[in-house]
Amino acid sequence: MRQIVLLLMLCLSLASCGKEPLYQEESYVFGTRVEISIYGDDETHARAAVAAVMREFQRLHDLLHAWKPSELSALNAAFAQGKTKVVAPELAIMLQDAARVSAQSEGLFNPAIGGLIQAWGFQADEFKAQLPDEKKIAALVRANPQMSDLVFSSALNPSQPPLIRGGAVGSPLIRGAGGVKVFSRNKAVQLDLGGYAKGYALDRAAVLLKQQGIRNALINIGGNVLALGQHGSRPWKVGIQHPRKPGPLATLELHDGEAIGTSGDYQRYFEFGGKRYCHLIDPRNGYPAQGVQAVTILTHGARAGLLSDGASKPLFISGVSGWLAAANKMQLAEAMLIDADGVVHLTAALQKRLEFTDKSTVRKIEP
Repeated sequence: MRQIVLLLMLCLSLASCGKEPLYQEESYVFGTRVEISIYGDDETHARAAVAAVMREFQRLHDLLHAWKPSELSALNAAFAQGKTKVVAPELAIMLQDAARVSAQSEGLFNPAIGGLIQAWGFQADEFKAQLPDEKKIAALVRANPQMSDLVFSSALNPSQPPLIRGGAVGSPLIRGAGGVKVFSRNKAVQLDLGGYAKGYALDRAAVLLKQQGIRNALINIGGNVLALGQHGSRPWKVGIQHPRKPGPLATLELHDGEAIGTSGDYQRYFEFGGKRYCHLIDPRNGYPAQGVQAVTILTHGARAGLLSDGASKPLFISGVSGWLAAANKMQLAEAMLIDADGVVHLTAALQKRLEFTDKSTVRKIEP
């Protein structure tokens, strides 16, 4: 479930970038473009720091791939056979944390529906414009795979200290030096962390950069963007991609420790019979959510990156009638939804932060 909605970094006059201590590097991982900008460090130091982050991104990509050989795909194979599997403590922690986010969203964020994502053809680098078998979708919905179906138990001595790389998640840790046993009570559970991994990776990147003495950076993973420090004397400035036109819908300044994330229907999608089907599946009916072009949220704090990825999906799936209630439930004060007609619905708190490119954009401000 790779959501690839881009928040475009506005480079602040490329003609003068060469005069600034700004190091930028791009790569491709998690099925999307990754950009890292570092301000105020010499190139050698910045290059080494970015290399460490890119290696971490590749490690996470290899760990969490849902349909190519990985620890996650091996776990899915075990679930399908009704077997228990020992996984690395880090993966077990991610799954427990994703289960908590899922519970907070009342199941609208549901990484257990990998079977539905696969049935729609979105577990692929390229996908075809064809509808899945209705009976198969109905059967997967009836099976009702949930993150709460997972059962965890330590594989080794529970008195051993926990293992985690950098502590980015900040959730209760599973103890066990060698691994954690994971079992699913429901064979239909097929994990796809595409709506979680990018946010986790953002927080990991922030940890790694700080460990290497980097104080000012902007990290962009396919439209999920996290800021450290600032760009010289001013905050980092980013743009929110317009879902139907080239360029940004609006811009805003990101301050230290803030992250912004977008879920949309305009990157991973296909059209069939004049209708658009995107990769954001409603677990309640098994079909791609309709009636929404994009949702953007602004998050803060130690889990800002992770929440910028996982928390936008429930708002998108809730639609025009339910997005605000979902935002309140997930304690998201700064959120925005663009409906099928292009009308922008947004909270008053986010409205204060945005500068719209087109001043005539139709907006509905919620209290």
